[in-house]
Amino acid sequence: MPPSVFDELQTAIERQGAEAAFSRLADALKSAGKYHELFDARLMQSRRRLGLPIVSGKTLDELDEPVRSQMETAYLDACREVGRLLLAAGKLREGWMYLRPVGDKSVAAEALLKTEPQDTNIDEIIELAVHEGIAPKRGFELILQRSGTCSSITAYEATMRGRPLADRRDVAALLVRRVYDELSESLRREIQRQEGKPPAETSIEAIVADRDWLFADGMYHIDTSHLNAVVRFAEVLVDPEALRLAVGLAEYGRRLSAQFQYAGEEPFADPYVSHGLYFQALLGQKVDEALSYFAEKATLSKEEHGTAPLEVYVALLAQVGRHAEAQAAAETMPAGVAPLGFAPHMLELARSSGDYDRLLKFTRGREDLLGFTAGLVEKSLVEKSLAAK
Repeated sequence: MPPSVFDELQTAIERQGAEAAFSRLADALKSAGKYHELFDARLMQSRRRLGLPIVSGKTLDELDEPVRSQMETAYLDACREVGRLLLAAGKLREGWMYLRPVGDKSVAAEALLKTEPQDTNIDEIIELAVHEGIAPKRGFELILQRSGTCSSITAYEATMRGRPLADRRDVAALLVRRVYDELSESLRREIQRQEGKPPAETSIEAIVADRDWLFADGMYHIDTSHLNAVVRFAEVLVDPEALRLAVGLAEYGRRLSAQFQYAGEEPFADPYVSHGLYFQALLGQKVDEALSYFAEKATLSKEEHGTAPLEVYVALLAQVGRHAEAQAAAETMPAGVAPLGFAPHMLELARSSGDYDRLLKFTRGREDLLGFTAGLVEKSLVEKSLAAK
């Protein structure tokens, strides 16, 4: 820090007061890249404005209102300012440390996407992108490039449960594409070796359709645990292109020797047959067959298999446009049982079907005041919107 800054600070406070001195201090700290000190300076500046001791030993909880709320706002403003400056300086982890209390993931995600991965920062980018959930798709792209499919699948299992559905869909689509490409290339090489030329077909379903010899004597062409995991991850997909790839993976898996068809949990206990039907139905294919299959699964014992079979059936009905049927099926959920979150919320189903009266009748019967009130409010808003048109 140049000595002249100290003289400038003294001049500022003598001629213009404390506020001018703090402004000059902030400029000097920014220029010097001393962003942690800038954070402290902003808090000192805010305390002075609020009539508090500049260096206060009191925590926010010890302050009285409205000063407590005002100081909390100042704290978050300082976090936002310093966090963005640190991100711009390439100090990603430190920047996120300040932005985390603000919840400003979009700014951090933008910084991660702009940062060129290098040996010195790739671990930091992956940590923030995946483990902090800032930009999962970007993080998994880097894991795939750096460590391959196996590590990516392990990371998905460890980090993506409970994450926002949009993030899970992005990453699942990424992994489906990777495994599809690996399997397609492996099949093409094997056919080239056996038939003397690569297959004319392009999709995996077409490639394996008339080549039972590919599966003779327990043959396989990709790590079968990778295949099983990625087909399972694909349950969340809605993108048609990704779903078409998932159908191909399920069709290949269905033809594998039984020893490689690892049993799953209901309603996907027969993993490749059930997933294949589910994916096809989402693409508008074999809809009635899939609904019949999952309707039967939905009747399985809740004590033994939980609510997953019913929730998958409700979700499928909703996604193929059978909204009234989805609403009716959802009403069979046992009272007092917390859903897993696979199926849409009852309010979403009523919104899609337009039958709020059914929702109100159901929630009244369940003595669900919260659900009843939510239905009343949304029905009122819909009616007002229609009346205004």
